[in-house]
Amino acid sequence: MSKIEFDKYEVGQELPPIKVDAITHAHLVRYAGASGDFNPIHNDPDFARKTGLDGTIAHGMFVMAQIGRLCTSWADQKQIKEFGVTFKAMTKPGQKLTCSGKIKRKKEENGEKLLTVAVEASDESGEVKASGELVVSC
Repeated sequence: MSKIEFDKYEVGQELPPIKVDAITHAHLVRYAGASGDFNPIHNDPDFARKTGLDGTIAHGMFVMAQIGRLCTSWADQKQIKEFGVTFKAMTKPGQKLTCSGKIKRKKEENGEKLLTVAVEASDESGEVKASGELVVSC
């Protein structure tokens, strides 16, 4: 992580990606404990199947947190003005994620230099699990 300088980045430039190891049941149980989200579709395979799923699924916010790791590994947290995602597809145990970002826009607004970065998490097949934007103040 370093302080991001506006003039050192161009539209289309990519952030160094973050690779996430295969998601395990233990990841989901630990995340439930940390987040307080104990919905059984995330940690009880039998319950998840009764709801029509093939098994447990990762918390959407767990996936967002992985994208957040990408953001904070690139930019100083003090520079982050906005960060949000939309969930696109379910993430299942065993899947590996790649979190990536690409500079989408550079602009100066009220004397502030801003970079907008398109961010996403996708699995090994390229299916996008969540995507959104990061806005960094330079």
